[in-house]
This record gives sequence, C-alpha cells and structure tokens, in this order.
Amino acid sequence: MNKIIGKISIPLAVVLLMFPQIVETMYSPALTSVKNHFGVSGSEAAQAMSIFFIAFAFGVVFWGRMCDVIGRRVSTLLGLTVFIIAALFTMLAPTFTLMLTGFGCCAFGAAVGSVCTQTIIRDGYQGKELSHVFSIVGTSIGISPVVGMLAGSWLTSVGGYKWVFMAMVILVAALLVWSLSKLPETKPTNTKRDSLISVALKMLTDAHIWYVTLMVGLFNIALFSYYSIAPFMFEHLGASVNFFGNTGFVLAMGSVLGSVINMKLIRMHLSHDKIVAFASCLLLIAGIGVFIMQESVWFFIPMVFVSLSFGLALPNLLSGALTKYHDHLGSAGALLGLFYYLIIGFGLHRAAEFADLALTLLACAVAAIVLVIMHSLHQMKRQ
Repeated sequence: MNKIIGKISIPLAVVLLMFPQIVETMYSPALTSVKNHFGVSGSEAAQAMSIFFIAFAFGVVFWGRMCDVIGRRVSTLLGLTVFIIAALFTMLAPTFTLMLTGFGCCAFGAAVGSVCTQTIIRDGYQGKELSHVFSIVGTSIGISPVVGMLAGSWLTSVGGYKWVFMAMVILVAALLVWSLSKLPETKPTNTKRDSLISVALKMLTDAHIWYVTLMVGLFNIALFSYYSIAPFMFEHLGASVNFFGNTGFVLAMGSVLGSVINMKLIRMHLSHDKIVAFASCLLLIAGIGVFIMQESVWFFIPMVFVSLSFGLALPNLLSGALTKYHDHLGSAGALLGLFYYLIIGFGLHRAAEFADLALTLLACAVAAIVLVIMHSLHQMKRQ
C-alpha cells in the first residue's frame, strides 16, 4: 500500500481522475449556447455527450495499451497534450460538425486521466485494499460534477461555449505542468506484452467481465443522461442555466455520500454483490421519483439517489474486475474501458434521441436488477 502512496501524490491522482468528468460536465451547461450558436436542435447538441463517451472508449483502449508499451507516465503526458490541442481546435471550429470532431478528440486525449491513473493505482493494490482506495478516490471525485457544472454554467452565462473550452485548455495545461513535475513511472518490469487480441479473447469469454461491463454501463448511462437531457428540461420549465449548474451540488452530495457509505459497508465485510444489489434498488427509487416530479423544476432532487447508487456500485464493480489479469493490467484495463464506454456512448445516444430522463432511469434500473439476479444465480450454480 505504501508503495503507491509513496510513488504518486494522492492529490495528483485524484485530479487526474477528476479531470475527464470535470470537462464533460463543464460542457453540459453549454449545450444551450452550442444549440443557439450553430442553429441546431437540442437533441443534436446533446449528441456531443454520446460522441464524447464513444471517443473516450477508443482513447481508453489506445492509452491503456500504451501504458504497457511505453509506460504510464509518457502515455499520460501525451494524452494531456492531445487534449489541449483538441480543445483549442474545438473552441475555434467554424461549423458544428468540426466542433463535434474536436470534442471527440478532446475525449480521446482525456481518456488518459481514467485508464492510466487507474492502472497506476492497480499496480500496487489488490482485493479489499483496492476497494478502499477506489472508495477514497470516489469520495474525492464526487465533487467533480459540482466543479464542472458551476464553472460551465458561469462561463456559459458570461462568454458562451467558447469560454468553456478556453477554461478547459487552461485547466489541463496546469495539470500537464504538474504531471511533468510530479508524475512517476510505475510500470512493473515484469509486465507481459501479450497481444491485445489474445487478452480481448480471454475477456470476451469471461462472464464476470460481461457482468461488470453491462453494470458499469447502466449506472453511467443513468447518471450522465441527466447532463444531456436535464438542461433542456430546465429550459422548457423556465429555469436558468445557472439553476442547472447549482443542481450539481445535489448530485455531488449523493456521490460523496455513496462513497462514504461504501467504505463503511466494506469495513462491515458486506460483500461486493450485496452492495451492488442495494445500489440497483436505489436506482429504481430514483427513476420512480423523477417520473413523479418531472413536471416540476425540483425533479433533480431524486437524482441524489442516482449519484448515491453510482458511488456505491462503481467501486465494488471495478475493484474486482481485473483480478485475473494482473500481469497485463494496462491492456486489460483498456479493453474493459472500451467495452463499457462503448455501451455508455451508445446508451446516451439513444437517451438523447428518446429525451425522457425518467424512463431512461427506470430502464437502467430494471436492467441492473435483472443482471444482479442473473449474476447471483450464476454464482450459486458455481458453488
């Protein structure tokens, strides 16, 4: 445990993990500005969210593989540089299509914050210790929606979406300087260089990987559908972009609370599967609450249960996902990210087209509960 803490600054690890979610939520309040500037529909503007996650998925597999080939540090520095160049291009893009292309490139670069940092953490932690680390990190990054939404809503109200992307450039440039100074190389000398195809084939025949992939996808779709659908719901109900930004406090409160509760449940030796099952039930409660309150600006209140369930489920799903792949964590982590980010991207694409937050949440919750039941039955058969 002390090995990782001694090698990488925990604040740096937290900020690297936070920054993809910060930049994604910074864009959310700018959706109405993008719609008005380019003269596109709300659903077209919201498609940037799905493009972000799909491009993020391919970034995860690329940078994750690079973690095993050229090392964790170099991969991270290159990814941050790609993000800065792409954000400048997006800010100056003359057409909506080019803006979407640039935003996708931003996501590709931002993926290093997720896969490379998680790989560094997994280099030194296993089992329950890894669950504790993910919970601690989850508590810290729970504030990222607040940071992103508040910054994005203020910047949008002052200077539109271009100010949002300029702020992203400044943020990531500072993070690049910090990483150049403090980020160590943690790649173990005995990392296996198995082909990506061989690792992928092994993972595709692993039922547990399928379970984790689908569950992580569902909880992310439930949470991030709020960021792509809610701005237009608030606009329809007459609420300001700043009001939407302030709702991030509620979501962050739920995420932090979920991570804190998760750490206590782990100390009580409650199994990962039981915690995930509890989180799935909370997601169903949230969907019912949003359905009841969707004609009022207060529909965001039940979303606290979505972020609470997210904070409970994700650490328990991710911490034990790659226990069979410790010899090639970078590649396996990259492929796992590719699998679930593709699901998130396509799920958010459908959610933006459907444009019904309550039914999206209910569908995710029901699917999660069905998967939990199937997983439990599978575990019982194996015993």
